[in-house]
Amino acid sequence: MYEELKAKIEIALNGMRPFLQADGGDVELVEVTDEMEVKLRLVGNCSNCSMSSMTMKAGIESGIKNALPEILKVSAI
Repeated sequence: MYEELKAKIEIALNGMRPFLQADGGDVELVEVTDEMEVKLRLVGNCSNCSMSSMTMKAGIESGIKNALPEILKVSAI
């Protein structure tokens, strides 16, 4: 189940990556927990950008939750 879920998350992330990469950043899927939490790592310029929390909540989290309603939480580690 988790492999299929991870593949779907990667598809959702791939739709957002061009915007992150345009600013010199990217995002990596770290883990999907039993509690349906997706843990991500922002990398490159996104890792220390002052707007990264807004990017995470408004962009990445909403995009993943729209594509995969079963995901309850998205967090950056």
